[in-house]
Amino acid sequence: MLKEIPRVVIIGGGFGGLYAAKALVSAPVEVTLIDRRNHHVFQPLLYQVATAGLSAIDVGEPIRRILRKQKNTAVHLAEVASVDLAARRVMLADGDAVGYDYLIVATGAQDFYFGHDDWEPYAPGLKSIEDALEIRRRVLSAFEQAEVTRDPDVQRSLLTFVVIGAGPTGAELAGALAELSRHTLANEFRHFDAGDSRVLLIEAGERILSDYPPRLSARAHRQLERLGVEIRTGAPVTGVDADGISLGEERLLCRTILWAAGVAASGLGASLGTDLDRAGRVMVEPDLTVPGHREVFVVGDLAHVVEGGRQLPGIAPAAIQMGKHAAESITRTVRSEPTRSFRYVDRGTMATLGRSSAIAVIKGIRLWGLPAWLAWLFIHILFLIGFRNRAVVLFEWTRSYLTYSRSARLILYPDESD
Repeated sequence: MLKEIPRVVIIGGGFGGLYAAKALVSAPVEVTLIDRRNHHVFQPLLYQVATAGLSAIDVGEPIRRILRKQKNTAVHLAEVASVDLAARRVMLADGDAVGYDYLIVATGAQDFYFGHDDWEPYAPGLKSIEDALEIRRRVLSAFEQAEVTRDPDVQRSLLTFVVIGAGPTGAELAGALAELSRHTLANEFRHFDAGDSRVLLIEAGERILSDYPPRLSARAHRQLERLGVEIRTGAPVTGVDADGISLGEERLLCRTILWAAGVAASGLGASLGTDLDRAGRVMVEPDLTVPGHREVFVVGDLAHVVEGGRQLPGIAPAAIQMGKHAAESITRTVRSEPTRSFRYVDRGTMATLGRSSAIAVIKGIRLWGLPAWLAWLFIHILFLIGFRNRAVVLFEWTRSYLTYSRSARLILYPDESD
């Protein structure tokens, strides 16, 4: 009698799920990767799509194309509703179910508005290609509307752009918006000077990029100000609506508000019936399994993993390493070999702040300015996994660097493609 091949189900086609699938290419298992979208998104570059630096197809790749050579892997386009641990089934939104012997949950994170979900329509976050295209539409439309209005107060509001949250995403967005207005759009409008636009970066904490050493944070602060970004720290937002934001008693009129202030884990973690932290992340065992279920792994932004007394950051390298570890553990188990605890290898963190400027901490070495930007460029090109367009992205960045031009400045609406 033939032995049944173990079934591995992976939920989520982000970095954690995709690298887990790729690591199982030679394992004696059948893999099913489930995602509600048919494409993998290189999230670190979404801000470039949002600010017209890159097209959506430059940062996305069909999952089927990436995994097309893996004969043991199938891709299932579906929305996952919950997980039935007792029955070992993944329940889909359409009422169907997919059984598993091993499960890897890699559904990532979502925007978190600190109990103010009513702010979301006015301040979109940046987690998907759809989000990036919506932000790009709002930003470019604001300039177009400012060109035709004759009311100076309305024009001033349209030309005020606010980014809430000064982590890496917020800092990168603010820097890119400042360059877009002061360089790319210079001399293109007749009834206002695009360089007079205001870009504000709002942070509730005492400094921007607080996960970086204070000196690097200070360097980033100065660089963004040189680009023309106005930075407000120690300024928690107390209200957001269609006309602007409130900072306590202060009212700031602005038509374009972008959210980069908080994230929470995917809601799927709650269906696993185990302990969650305050952000909804699953409290996993040292080997990334769910307590009491050695066959279920949680990786990426959905996993609460502490090493050296600190929570691992929600960045792509961490998710990639977790995905690979989960795949290795499954392979070892299938082969009756002992598994290991997960150990994160910190290869550094970095954030870009505009043209030829960034900050980075790589294996304890602190970089800033052009050296950090070149390191950021190399690593981001390297991690465009399986993409046909590494050369395209490199060409677009080179052209943008030399000319300040941006080629993806089409205003698209929800029923249109990029």
